[in-house]
Amino acid sequence: MRKVGSQPRKQRRFLFKAPLHIRQKLVSAPLSKELRKELGFRSLPVRKGDTVRIMRGKFRGHEGKVIGVSLKRMRIFVEGATLKRSDGREVPYPIHPSKVLIIDVDRSDERRFR
Repeated sequence: MRKVGSQPRKQRRFLFKAPLHIRQKLVSAPLSKELRKELGFRSLPVRKGDTVRIMRGKFRGHEGKVIGVSLKRMRIFVEGATLKRSDGREVPYPIHPSKVLIIDVDRSDERRFR
């Protein structure tokens, strides 16, 4: 990985130009205290199927499963956190992963916890 300067414009440029394998690490969220003790990690990248609690914003306190992760936008979509469009459709609300707490992880992939 390239060395990045400390200027805000260089930090923003790094985030906007980051490749997918680095963006995957950037969509990480902290684990709940119970999961920290159990797994031995402080945070993990959020994946589809994880259960999260939203800690900030309009949907604070809402818990639900992650129904999608957008690496391009660096946002996650949580079940039940939706907006109603003017035509009546409900669309998932994009949430930054740092604003959620992972309550339960999807354990179907054994390679995830190495």
